[in-house]
Amino acid sequence: MGAAVAVGVRGRFTTGSLSTSGRARRVPGLRREEVARLADVSTDYYTRLEQGRHPRVSESVLDGVARALRLGPAERDHHFDLARPRATHPSRDRPRPERVRPEVHQTLEVLGSVSLAFIVKHRLDVLISNHLARALITDFDALATRERNFARFVLFSPAAKELYGDREAITPIIVANLRRSSGRHPDDTRLNELIGEACVKVTEFNGWWAGHHLGDCSYGAQRFHHAVVGDLTLHHEALNLATDPDQTICLYTAESGSSSAQTLALLASWSAPHVSAGTRSSDSSGRRVMADPGAGRTTSQE
Repeated sequence: MGAAVAVGVRGRFTTGSLSTSGRARRVPGLRREEVARLADVSTDYYTRLEQGRHPRVSESVLDGVARALRLGPAERDHHFDLARPRATHPSRDRPRPERVRPEVHQTLEVLGSVSLAFIVKHRLDVLISNHLARALITDFDALATRERNFARFVLFSPAAKELYGDREAITPIIVANLRRSSGRHPDDTRLNELIGEACVKVTEFNGWWAGHHLGDCSYGAQRFHHAVVGDLTLHHEALNLATDPDQTICLYTAESGSSSAQTLALLASWSAPHVSAGTRSSDSSGRRVMADPGAGRTTSQE
């Protein structure tokens, strides 16, 4: 387990939740010796484990530490990833074209009438997206290859600040995904560059990263504000493909019968591939333009 991660997790414990020692505390959280006692290992052993100086750790010890630190499922997985880093293969880390199976392509397009969906890799590179995802979030296909990344869009794009009604809800999901990926792929150059760039460009990112919060980020509700159709709240699910474990489907749906469902249906109707050029076109800058259904005027969509 990384030292910085362990210190961050140990620091979450409040004085009222600690019962391992009656001594006064100068700093909040569990001390190393207290974690070691709860995990039933020596303080020296736990210190070496926390500092990454114990390359071979039994599963029972890792389980004991996870229980002592009260790690959730996602945090436990990250804890195991850090304690048992994967072997690196430099030749395999070179960028190579990603293949998405045709059947998965078809599934996303079928879903496009009711749900927006896109597929990402571990570093959140967007591999494919359906027309509804392109209409609501952004047209990743139109971006430069380096920019086709969901984390880049959320953290760096001005359009994302207008799109997400609750930025404080989406950014922890991005940070948690990047942190989990960094534990599983510690030597991924492009991933490390993305994290480093976020530390420099986004003032709040360092605080988010230092928080070491790894709650379950695979589902939840997100609020959006679209420039034309307005506000809507969608439920998102992240589903891993069994045959392609490094690919994840990000799926967004609206509650049946809700106003968000009606809004999403309107957006789906406009963005469907069969919509005529008179209804949807592009302006001179390449931005998609649609006729505002509510006012009969033409509106530019970023």
